[in-house]
Amino acid sequence: MSGPSRRTLLATGSALGGTALVGGIPAQATAATPAAAPTPPAAPLSTPSEDAWRTVLDDADLVWQKMPKTWYEGPYLGNGLLGSGIYQEPGKNAIRFNVQHSEVQDHRPEFGSLFGLARLPIGYFTLEPVGTITALDWRLRLRDAELTGTLTTDRGTLTIRAQVTDALSVLAVEVTPSEGERGFAWVFHPAKAISPRAGFQPIPAGYEANPPAQLAEYDGIPAAVQPLLSGGQHVTAWQERTRGDRRTLYVNVAHSFPKSTALDRALAAVRAAARLPYDALAVPHRAWWHAYYRKSFLSVPDARIQRFYWIQLYKTASAARRDAPVMATSGPWLEPTPWPATWWNLNVQLEYWLIHGSNHLELDAVTRALGEFRDNLGAEMAAPYRADSLGIPRTTDIHLVNGGATSNAQGYGVGIPGQSTPTPEVGNLTWALHNVWLSYRHTMDEKILRDVLYPLLRKAINYYLHFLEPGADGKLHLPATFSPEYGGNTRDCNYDLMLLTWGCRTLLESCELLGIDDELAPRWREVLARRVAYPTNADGFMIGADIPFAKSHRHYSHMLAVYPLYELTGRTPEELALIEKSLAHWVGFEGALQGYTFTGAASMSALLGKGDDALKYLGQLMSRFIQANTMYKESGPVIETPLSAAQSLHDMVCQSWGGVIRVFPALPAAWADLSVHDFRTQGAFLLSAVREGGVTRWVRLVSEAGAPCVVRHGIAGAVDVRDGRGKPLPYEDAGDGAIRITLGEGESALVTARGDRPELTIEPVKPNAAAARWGLPA
Repeated sequence: MSGPSRRTLLATGSALGGTALVGGIPAQATAATPAAAPTPPAAPLSTPSEDAWRTVLDDADLVWQKMPKTWYEGPYLGNGLLGSGIYQEPGKNAIRFNVQHSEVQDHRPEFGSLFGLARLPIGYFTLEPVGTITALDWRLRLRDAELTGTLTTDRGTLTIRAQVTDALSVLAVEVTPSEGERGFAWVFHPAKAISPRAGFQPIPAGYEANPPAQLAEYDGIPAAVQPLLSGGQHVTAWQERTRGDRRTLYVNVAHSFPKSTALDRALAAVRAAARLPYDALAVPHRAWWHAYYRKSFLSVPDARIQRFYWIQLYKTASAARRDAPVMATSGPWLEPTPWPATWWNLNVQLEYWLIHGSNHLELDAVTRALGEFRDNLGAEMAAPYRADSLGIPRTTDIHLVNGGATSNAQGYGVGIPGQSTPTPEVGNLTWALHNVWLSYRHTMDEKILRDVLYPLLRKAINYYLHFLEPGADGKLHLPATFSPEYGGNTRDCNYDLMLLTWGCRTLLESCELLGIDDELAPRWREVLARRVAYPTNADGFMIGADIPFAKSHRHYSHMLAVYPLYELTGRTPEELALIEKSLAHWVGFEGALQGYTFTGAASMSALLGKGDDALKYLGQLMSRFIQANTMYKESGPVIETPLSAAQSLHDMVCQSWGGVIRVFPALPAAWADLSVHDFRTQGAFLLSAVREGGVTRWVRLVSEAGAPCVVRHGIAGAVDVRDGRGKPLPYEDAGDGAIRITLGEGESALVTARGDRPELTIEPVKPNAAAARWGLPA
């Protein structure tokens, strides 16, 4: 395949962007026109009968006509910080509105990230009706990020509206009772401020729960003040206001450490919010969400998967913001869990992949946090390596601190290759920086490359260089390290060799782009030239030189070079055979497979162009692991797997690794119709495309950065390529079904079949079959 050089793949540029809406049609579709005349007129637009976003979002709403009883069944609201999961209070005639916050944590590093720095539970409100609950009819309206509906009792009804607002960061719940339910009540239940892990694992010696919360009123505003043994506090403040027959509860949570300033902040936020009726708070809240969704569009003919996809976009924006903490395993919806921290050996990476293609870089907390807290990463290293190396432990708090890593008491710090205790898991930072690299490639923002990726990756790779040694075969080898979750340490661990290879290659490319003559460049080239081959056997990729892949294992840590690094993509028959047998061998062991096994298998199948296989794996995920509200569990609540399933769908619709944009590379045979708009690709292109009757009708690319453009458009036969004014654009055959187009910053190209003049309309496609809504419908 002919394509751009490695030099051009990282060519720089800038800009982030969304799109406006004109008459219900994505605005960028209005510029492309037929080109039969020398100066063609603008093409007429076929306006959809309904707004495209409203249609798909309303269709994706979750509904409840049966009572949700757990985190895995109920509605959830959030703004990246404050979160509320909603379900029946266990064993009670009441509805629980959880109140949790992603900044609320303990501050006792001596007990490590899972106890001393753990996320702390806050508490919950119960909505307690007068009568006995007999029915409910709720809808989580994705478009407005709002829960609405009724709760019916034997004494009347309670009509509910609830939202977690951005501007004032409050949970607002408006209840309109019928006559018989006017006496309903709200009751706050503070949680015990102890690490949730205490319910699953032995408590470290000397660790104790924080003292109980103190409930009091402050000028008419109730508050629960939770003091912390480490100093500081977190505070939940609330106020209920009655306007006519409507009663609205306003709740805010604030956290401060080491000072005790959270109380004043929480009280001020509640006072400000309570001055406004629910509808006034809803105006900016809904405006934010409507603008959020309009940054991209995707419609597929599988109703269940399309709804699932839009729910994941809702879930991500409810759990993530650039300036919020990197998502912990359960996001802002903390529940009893053995994992009350942020996990860096898979969870974080999978949680944030979908932000790139869906054009939501405003949610990228990973790039921001790694840049902001880089000094903390240095402190996590063993003393001999702190001057020139960086790493990230398996688990951290919101400031990327592990705590116990300094003594490696828990075995979760950055390990030392060749040492069996603690477990030497050393590749996590490099893998996290691959997410940063994706953010750079999808925006071409040189600041990301210069200020975060290059300096941090340089030190992450430098840590490996301390331990690489030549063997008797003349190749460079790694001493024993650990492949996440498989068990056992092994020389030449594929997890680390694959990340090391990607890191050295990316550093060399970064130096070329940034004009840096790095003294370590010769060493990086030596690694690429002399690094031992990835260990394999008759079954495919091994865990490492000492450990074959020989048991059921949920993690694809031994196959990162295939996905997501795309270092091995099946370019040769031998490479393709290796990937295929490794994938089959991995998923062939039942027993320990979990949800993200199937998202990884789906994305690898998509890489190979096997759309039906990818859909099969997503189907297994949906039927075996995804819960009623699209949440997910493994011994406790975790959210990365459903979010990574959205990325698997992205990989079926568009891939842009290796400097080539591949349009519809792995669609199942049943998906004859599909529409996508403003899908963000590497090179900072915004892709719009429509498929009808199994044929790609048109492909449009808008360049934000003027990067090299090579597109495998998937249109059979000769094509026309035209600019934003409808004039012909020159292009070159790039081989393997791809063409090369020269586009400057802000310029666009429309690709159609020769002589075809399709209407440039983005609309939802018709589903192949009906499907049940998510939630608990009747």
